[in-house]
Amino acid sequence: MQYPRVSLYALMLAAAGIPLYIHLPRFAAVNLGIGLGVIGTVLLLVRLIDLVQDPLIGWAIDRWPGGQIVFAAIAALGLAVGFPLLFGLPQGASIALLVSILVLLFSAYSLGTILLYGRSATLAKRATPKELMTLAAYREGGQLAGVVIAAAAPALFVAAGAGAQGYPAFGLFLGMLAVVTLASTLPIWRRTPITGQGLSFAGLGQAGALRLLALALVNSLPVAITSTLFLFFVEDRLQLPGKAGPLLILFFLSAGASVPLWAGLSNRIGPKQTLMIAMPLAIIGFIGAALLEPGNLAGFAAICLTSGAALGADMVVLPAMFSVVLTRAGLNAAAAFGIWSFAGKLALALAAFFTLPLLERSGFTPGQSNSIHALNTLNLAYAVLPCILKLGAFGMVLTLPTKVSAQ
Repeated sequence: MQYPRVSLYALMLAAAGIPLYIHLPRFAAVNLGIGLGVIGTVLLLVRLIDLVQDPLIGWAIDRWPGGQIVFAAIAALGLAVGFPLLFGLPQGASIALLVSILVLLFSAYSLGTILLYGRSATLAKRATPKELMTLAAYREGGQLAGVVIAAAAPALFVAAGAGAQGYPAFGLFLGMLAVVTLASTLPIWRRTPITGQGLSFAGLGQAGALRLLALALVNSLPVAITSTLFLFFVEDRLQLPGKAGPLLILFFLSAGASVPLWAGLSNRIGPKQTLMIAMPLAIIGFIGAALLEPGNLAGFAAICLTSGAALGADMVVLPAMFSVVLTRAGLNAAAAFGIWSFAGKLALALAAFFTLPLLERSGFTPGQSNSIHALNTLNLAYAVLPCILKLGAFGMVLTLPTKVSAQ
């Protein structure tokens, strides 16, 4: 039951991440009546706090390796308390209260994520490249299952009669999921932790980890932008009301189905070669999205399938590559994954800070009739800019040494 429990803990974290990165902007705009510019600033502020603390969380996990069960519990309980508070906020709630709850949630999410990824060598049956890739497949499979659950839940609660777009019931559901997950996964945190040497930039550079960190940051930007704008793009640009939930589920089902395929391919031909196959799929998806006409549900569904499969490779291959180079170099993984998490959070902060105010300045208003200029701006922000960034990430992959592999 070792790997299924890892999957379950990953499921909890992913189910928590989707509301924070996808549902939150629309919830704050529609349910709480907060302007998009203010939301972007709030998210930047919260994520800047998150950015600073992520390396510190990684350091603390490595500093007290015997406390991993305590860290796992704190993370789960923080989510259990925070989500009912967040999605229970009434319209007109103070910005200060919203920020406080978001700091709690992002901190708990960061702690759980860094612990899960930083303990890869501990949670794997053996600390070998192939076994680390197998662990990554279970972990990312669990994450994608959590994403599907979180994407579908609000619509299901609305269908069951829940009010306020299903968000209060969604918050309670996420809180209960965190408690059940903690109780079910305690055994994996009782394993003796495998630790390494202290981190330094010189050590990360010699291991090849700094290059992977830079790639992770650039590669995270397209996903961060599309995650932030997904609901707006489907509801307002494509004019497909009520279809965002099913399309999001389709996207992540495609990603989940592809994870075992990418993991197996990476073990056969190497992770660099695997990414060279997967990344062009994402680029094709961005180009297709930019060219879609309003109402084209079938076209965007096909794009969700293609880009979802590409995301599956990003999720399973890149973290496994990072774990491999850290393990080979004998470096402390939790502190390193604190920096890895920092890179991902920086991408999300930049995405919210630049795209949401840009849309507001163009006159875009969610759920309302928008001008052609506003919709074109949304199209550029959602599809064109991420395509350019993904091309940059693909270029970085081409420069990776072939020896950075999980063989």
